Amino acid sequence: MSYAELHCLSNFSFQRGASHAKELVKRASALGYGALAITDECSMAGIVRAHDAAEEAGLKLLVGSEFRLPDGLHLALLAPDHDAYSQICLLITKGRRSAEKGKYHLTRSDLQQGLDRCLVIWIPGADIQDDDAHWLREHFPARGWIGVTQLLQADDAERMNHLLALGREASLPCVATGGVHYHVRERRRLHDVMTAIRVGRSVAEAGHELFPNGERHLRPLDTLRRLYPPELLAETLRIAERCTFKLTELRYRYPHEVVPEGRTPIGYLRERVRLGSAERWPGGILPKVIDQLEQELQLIEELGYEHYFLTVADIVHWARSQGILCQGRGSAANSAVCFALHVTEMDPAISNLLFGRFLSRERGEPPDIDVDFEHQRREEVMQYVYRRYGRERAALAATVIRYQPRSALRDVGRALGFSSDHIDALAKSMYWFDDATKMAERFVELGIDPEAPMSRNLLGFVQELLEFPRHLSQHVGGFVISEAPLHTLVPVENAAMENRTIIQWDKDDLESLKLLKVDCLALGMLSAIRRCFDLLAPHPGSPQRMQDIPDGDGPTYDMLGKADSVGVFQVESRAQMSMLPRLQPKCHYDLTVQVAIVRPGPIQGDMVHPYLRRRSGKEKVEYPSKALEGVLGRTLGVPLFQEQVMEIAMVAASFTPGEADNLRRSMAAWKRRGGLEHLQGKLIGGMLKNGYTQEFAERIYQQILGFGDYGFPESHAAGFAKLAYVSAWLKCHYPAAFCAALINSWPMGFYATAQLMADARRHGVEFHPADVMHSDWDCSLEPPDAERPAVRLGLRMVSGFAEADGRALMQARQERPFSSVDDLAHRLKLPRKSLDALARADALATLGGHRHRARWATLGNERLPGMLAGHSAAEDAVELHAPTEGQDIVADYRSTGLTLRRHPLAVLRPKLDRLRVRRAADLPKLENGQTVRVAGIVTHRQRPGTASGVIFMSIEDETGIANLIVWPRAQEEMRHEIIGSTLIVVSGELQIADGVINVVLEKARDYSRWLGGMRMESRDFH
Repeated sequence: MSYAELHCLSNFSFQRGASHAKELVKRASALGYGALAITDECSMAGIVRAHDAAEEAGLKLLVGSEFRLPDGLHLALLAPDHDAYSQICLLITKGRRSAEKGKYHLTRSDLQQGLDRCLVIWIPGADIQDDDAHWLREHFPARGWIGVTQLLQADDAERMNHLLALGREASLPCVATGGVHYHVRERRRLHDVMTAIRVGRSVAEAGHELFPNGERHLRPLDTLRRLYPPELLAETLRIAERCTFKLTELRYRYPHEVVPEGRTPIGYLRERVRLGSAERWPGGILPKVIDQLEQELQLIEELGYEHYFLTVADIVHWARSQGILCQGRGSAANSAVCFALHVTEMDPAISNLLFGRFLSRERGEPPDIDVDFEHQRREEVMQYVYRRYGRERAALAATVIRYQPRSALRDVGRALGFSSDHIDALAKSMYWFDDATKMAERFVELGIDPEAPMSRNLLGFVQELLEFPRHLSQHVGGFVISEAPLHTLVPVENAAMENRTIIQWDKDDLESLKLLKVDCLALGMLSAIRRCFDLLAPHPGSPQRMQDIPDGDGPTYDMLGKADSVGVFQVESRAQMSMLPRLQPKCHYDLTVQVAIVRPGPIQGDMVHPYLRRRSGKEKVEYPSKALEGVLGRTLGVPLFQEQVMEIAMVAASFTPGEADNLRRSMAAWKRRGGLEHLQGKLIGGMLKNGYTQEFAERIYQQILGFGDYGFPESHAAGFAKLAYVSAWLKCHYPAAFCAALINSWPMGFYATAQLMADARRHGVEFHPADVMHSDWDCSLEPPDAERPAVRLGLRMVSGFAEADGRALMQARQERPFSSVDDLAHRLKLPRKSLDALARADALATLGGHRHRARWATLGNERLPGMLAGHSAAEDAVELHAPTEGQDIVADYRSTGLTLRRHPLAVLRPKLDRLRVRRAADLPKLENGQTVRVAGIVTHRQRPGTASGVIFMSIEDETGIANLIVWPRAQEEMRHEIIGSTLIVVSGELQIADGVINVVLEKARDYSRWLGGMRMESRDFH
């Protein structure tokens, strides 16, 4: 006799289940189970992963959920059909929406209605409440069971006899259940740790919260037969037979609102496209575009996606009506239809992207359109979606937050009883790029023996816990909008942010079930572009829309070719700057390649250098076959984009479109859900069978593994290239406005405000300090209509000064200027800390003199009551010495994070000269290969996963940026200097090639003490 486990938790019952769904399914299948139910607590968050695993293993999956009520009632609900599934989802939604994030609240009254299709198993507690059985029979006639769980405890026989007798008395059948929390016995120790984490105590203190033994695993059938009467085992199979529901039955329906009553979806879409086309092409549409529009519209109608395009167009239209800048991207977005609907600015007349690459008859999957909005105003768009469709029909997708080395160290360390000091030291010893394999080394550095029993336990549990789900967060902007209430598809719960709700599935789950998601994303560069346009408004002839910016501007591309791209969207990183002089982009497609080529896929697949050699004419352009020339022609025979990998699989390895789609999905998930071995043989074997070489086949496979880390499609690269060009053009022609806009939109991008300003100053932009008599809240231009205006720093730069106080200050100053510090304090009634913040930032200089004087004036300001308000007693003048230049610079950095005075290294230059330190600006004049010594304030550290452990550092002196390459050996020998320094002096070999200059670090010393306590945080990236 086989068996169906009807009560099983995965690790999506956070801190309760100690196994992945895939592990549970694989183990149940190996044991010969007839079926497995995943019944996570008040959740369906892990059910799609279980579904995918069950499909692969050929095991029947039962869908359900367990619930624990405050009065002690414990139930497991199973879904025999779609209606029952929807009822469980609604119950989960009700429970989760009634409580704060991460919790739920339900009562018996919630269970007594609306569950008429569900099967219900009562899980009796240690103290069996007979009345619960009678309640179950009353409310779930012919659909209720008493769960009997045998866990090798002393009272097992007595307990089972009690439950069997109770079943006969209450006319309720009994059924065997395992109460499974992990797939194998060995996970019991990890479960103890997770329980301790959940209850906020150490394992030693958790006591009865821990299971008394390790029987909560999937047990062999022989063991189950010894523990349970045959009838109880047979009942599990009868219940499983009644459960025919599969997640593949879910059918998504589009919202109706976007199509006016009485109109057909395709008819209304065609009308919108016709009206939009007249605006886009006022002089007439090219014949090839007319043909493309018709082909796309026919495909959209055939696949039934009219509502999707109309929904996206509706959101974009509303945003633009509110003055919110937005831009669509993605394969379906880069289409003639989306251009006509004003969803994207990618003109199909100049774009060669194939609309059918991702939206196709064969694959039948939802379209791919991401819409980026200004990041400060994206919330307005999201609340519009909620208003338009209602909370019950619109919610954000979830993002699964998983355990990473630091979070696992902290949680496990507390559970094992490590002191808070030890835990903090261990977590901080793990740098942003360290993986779990480095933990033992960090222990040694801290003087902790990694072989000691406690250390070994900590390391082992951390390794096991890594990548376990920790909690659900909200996706960056992926909306699921449905015609029917969302609970018919998936439960909804509260997000941590107010006025946000999320579904319990993430984007991969939605993709797996082919459910539609509209991505409303926040993009800082769009905010910066909007602010730049606003700053340029007083300037005659300045652009006010992205389409006003002319294509193919020579000076802009010349600027990019020199890697002069600080602040430019997508091409401002160190790696992109190294590539720009080599690639020398001259048109939009070149920028598309530039955006995509510095990615793990092309790098790990060794595609970058062959492409550059072919582009420069140093290598002959060859194609593996005539068939692949059509796939690889525009990239000179080298695959750079995700779509090309898919097409190669179809053309060279004879994959069907469905298999190519599976390949794409596997590329995105191979590290998280398992390897690509199931596709490797077919891919390489197919290419060999079709006459391609082993070397070519292996290289394509490595390319796919690279795309697993970050697969970048050409369609997205093309959309990003548009914004890269627009931002570069603004930087080239309006550097002051562009820099001010970037600062006003910060935090965003790769650089801190100090580096953005330093770059603008090197381009001749003048800056004026933040001042209460002249500054707005945001940075502004002075005068606003000048040909080369200066940038006046805004009050937003003052650390500790609130925006509300800044707006009030602007309003009061507009009514009449301030006459003194006392006048400002009296009229605004600012808190003492706000006045002090202004004084520390030197923003009271016009009213109060230098910093010391201004602080004295704020400290002497009196808050007198009634008629005396604003009439502080006159005091004798106190002569205070002005701060030294060094004191001012330190105070500038502490209060605003930057200085308009001399760069700190300009002040320190005499000391640096004695150390024979070169200036950054001198490096291009030196010889390649010579040993040099350079110094600077560390602005960036980057350790890409594709760089074999190399750290790329940028250091800044008064003349510019010097770039350092730090090999792993140097990192281990000089870890503190490389990771912990603010001011660093390094010596190494100078490398100059193709206009790119680096110093390969050989020795380093930390000179941060020379900064006098001034601390400037670097920006560290993967």
